[in-house]
Order: sequence, then C-alpha cells, then structure tokens
Amino acid sequence: MGLQCSKLTMCCWSSQFNASVLEAPDVDNDEMSEVDCLPVFREFTLEQLKNATSGFAVENIVSEHGEKAPNVVYKGKLENQRRIAVKRFNRMAWPDARQFLEEARSVGLLRNNRLTNLLGCCGEGDERLLVAEYMPNETLAKHLFHWETHPMKWAMRLRVVLHLAQALEYCTSKGRALYHDLNAYRILFDEDGNPRLSTFGLMKNSRDGKSYSTNLAFTPPEYLRTGRVTSESVIYSFGTLLLDLLSGKHIPPSHALDLIRDRNLQMLTDSCLEGQFSDDDGTELVRLASRCLQYEPRERPNPKSLVAALTPLQKETEAPSHVLMGIPHSASFSPLSPLGEACSRRDLTAIHEVLEKISYKDDEGVTNELSFQMWTDQMQETLNSKKKGDVAFRQKDFREAIECYTQFIDGGTMVSPTVFARRSLCYLMNEMPQEALNDAMQAQVISPVWHIASYLQAASLAVLGMENEAQAALKEGATLEAKKNATAGQK
Repeated sequence: MGLQCSKLTMCCWSSQFNASVLEAPDVDNDEMSEVDCLPVFREFTLEQLKNATSGFAVENIVSEHGEKAPNVVYKGKLENQRRIAVKRFNRMAWPDARQFLEEARSVGLLRNNRLTNLLGCCGEGDERLLVAEYMPNETLAKHLFHWETHPMKWAMRLRVVLHLAQALEYCTSKGRALYHDLNAYRILFDEDGNPRLSTFGLMKNSRDGKSYSTNLAFTPPEYLRTGRVTSESVIYSFGTLLLDLLSGKHIPPSHALDLIRDRNLQMLTDSCLEGQFSDDDGTELVRLASRCLQYEPRERPNPKSLVAALTPLQKETEAPSHVLMGIPHSASFSPLSPLGEACSRRDLTAIHEVLEKISYKDDEGVTNELSFQMWTDQMQETLNSKKKGDVAFRQKDFREAIECYTQFIDGGTMVSPTVFARRSLCYLMNEMPQEALNDAMQAQVISPVWHIASYLQAASLAVLGMENEAQAALKEGATLEAKKNATAGQK
C-alpha cells in the first residue's frame, strides 16, 4: 500500500490535537470564478414545474430514497430545454411562505461553478419548491460507497475535497457560511464529472427540520450540546467527508480518531487505494481531518485554510474529471439507433417510417381512466378522428393528419404519447418546428422516459437552430433508449 503505518502515525500523533489553526493567505482561484451564463433567480409557477417534471412523475425522482424521502428531488426540463432539479418539500417544512421565498432569493444570489446553483423557487399555496441546476452523474455517496465497476481514484478524491473547500470558501465570502447536514449525498457531479456542492443545504432549516439528518455519531459535538449549527460545525462535517474519502466507508469520527490514537491507520485507509498515494499525502490528509474534527470549534481550520492545504496535494491536474471518474463525457454518447440517426440528420422520411412501424405499442401502460358510461357517441367520434388521422399519416397526407389528430386530442377523453409524436412529425413536415417541439414535449409529459419524445425534440430543436439543445435532447433519447433495451434484455 502507498501508506506506511509507522511514518504516518508519528506525524499524526504529534500534530493530531494541536490547538493551532491553519492560517493561509488569500488565494486567487480563476477556476472558481462566478458563473455568468446562468439566468437570474426567478419565481416559477406550480404549473411550470408540473410540466417540467411530467406532473412530478415517479420516473423523474432522483433523490436517493425515492418517494420515501420527506423532501423529494425530481429531474425536469423547462420549456427552453434547460435541465433542472426540483426539490419538493414536505408540506409542513416551510409554513411561512414569505420566509421561504426570502431565504430562497438570498441563496439564489450565489453564482459559482463549485455549486449546483439555485435557479428559482415556487411558493404557491402549500407548495414549497426549489429549482437548481441538474447534475446528471449521481452523488459522491453513490460513487464512493456503492460503486459498481471501479472505486474512485485517489486523484479524484483529492479533487472532490478541494472543490468542496472552494465551494465553502466562496459561500463564506458571500456571507453564507452555514451549511446544513454536509455529507456525501450533498455533493453531486455535473455533466463533465466535476464535483459540486448542492445549494439546497444552504437554506436555513424551518421549524420542523433537523440540521443533521444523519446518525448522531456524525454530528458536531457542539450541535449535540446546543442544537445550533455554526460555521465551525460545517468544518467538522468537512472532516467526516475527508474520512469518507480516505476510507471509502462512512466511519464515525470517534472511531476514526480512536484508530489514529491507537496508530492503527491501515484500518482507516481504503484498501482499493493501494499504491495510489504517498505517505506524505496520506499523512497530510489525516492531519487535516484531525484538525477539522477538533472537539473545540475554535480550534478547527477555516475554509480558506482548507483550500491552501489541499491545493498542493492535487494529482493528475491536467486530466479531466470525467476521465478520472470513468464516466462518458457530455460531448459523446453511445451509437444511435436508426430513429436516433434519422432525428440527428433531420431525415423526416426515415422518422415517418419508424413511427409508422412501431404503431401504438409504446402507448401500453399509459393510464386512461375511462368508465363504461364514457363510451358514448362522442367517444366513438373521438376514436374515429384518431383512425382517420392514422390513415392520413400512413398516406403521408400530413395536413389532414394534423387536423384529425387535433380533433382527437381536443376530445380530451384519452391521452396518447404516440398521437402527439405523430402530430409533431406532421408539424415538422409542414415547416412548423415550434408546434412540433411543443407536441414532442407534451409526449414526454405523458410518458417521461419515452425515448422517441426526446428524439423528436432533438429534430425540432435542430430545425429551430438550437443546436446545443438538440444535442442534449439527442443524448437524452439515446440514454433512455439504452435503458429501455437493457431492461427488456433482463426480462
């Protein structure tokens, strides 16, 4: 292993409980510059966020504990194609709507590429929702504790803690030094594989919330005494994350400190890291964790000191994060299916052939709550409109198909993502790309994980000249299609 117990133990033993706190000069960091390309914070309507998340569909839940979590996080997409994460709080979490909006606006002023920046909120009625940038590559907890193919590399672990320290330094400089329940679930990875700190934890907790949702063994000692979070409490939690990254496990701080005292540091280090780091690097990280975990809050380092201590430890600084993480880069994705290829080329004839071939089999499972009494003459007329639309679609009479499908949709008694998809293509054939995009998005509202809806959005966006958004939709479609095929292959 790249860590030898004797040397490391001696260094930690002599400095482990040193009362002095690291002091560092001001450190300029060009990489940590504020983000200019993000929209300003805004208030959303509940209807907008319902549409963005397909009616808060279960398929769009991305929070670790799914529907069982008290506050559920959904992925979504706004009308301008921006991907978002929407946190929907428990109805009693923020009784005072004004307090919620004021706190959200305050956090929404922050803009930094080390954060999942807060884009907006919604406080309609009893609803309390936050809207942030969407991070597509899971949480630190997933990559560190529940990895599937390979463990996180040492160089990436060092990058994670540096980015986290930089995020805390930025927040502190903006008067937001308090962070509630800092843990491995609060760190997410963006499309380039870079780690970011969730801004959800910057929101002051309401009267029903707890500042620490984790086991009490991981909470700062002063919080157990007073029930209050301080800036020094955040540093204590940072220390627990250092231990997480060093060990690859969620070790209670008291147990970790016992291992250090007993000079049993091999039990503290992740065996998967063997040979990846030097004794000196391991010594420095353990020393830093020990300082963060000091019992007396005033003896813990500040974020600026953490940045200064972690910067010289960085390894493989030229390697992109997505390479260190072993995840696909945002600019690349799997080979496209025939439909994906047709949409990428805007080959409307080929798209028509595919949609005609699959017919309505992808509508299976779409809920249509129809009672026996609803099978009236009006219902039959609506179904006839769809049948006429299908005939026109097959015969490539796209104007007639639009008219017939519109009659079916306006009937309102049944919903069909396939009808919206077909009308979307008809609009494209008639050089009406905005209407085509609207229908493709509506198909996704009805069926959130339907790849064809994403592919048609890509084709529509490309015609509208929104190339970056078209590529994102194309990648989303390819990802959804791959997941569908993988699921089908397991059955």
